Amino acid sequence: MTTKVDRDELLTVRQVLELLGGVSRDTFYEWREKRTAPPCFRLPNGHLRVRRGDLLDWLEALRDQPGRVA
Repeated sequence: MTTKVDRDELLTVRQVLELLGGVSRDTFYEWREKRTAPPCFRLPNGHLRVRRGDLLDWLEALRDQPGRVA
């Protein structure tokens, strides 16, 4: 059975950090400063959200491709 993922779900920073295996909040915000983090939304209350689909696309783009020269 295949589970459908809601790519439009908005994740909190805490959820993103957990999905990334426990990346620290400081590291995530460093990535944001360097513009290497997944795209985020800033809500009117100042909190950040990441669309699940954007996170999945961002992770896929980081995949190490065989034969790829860095």
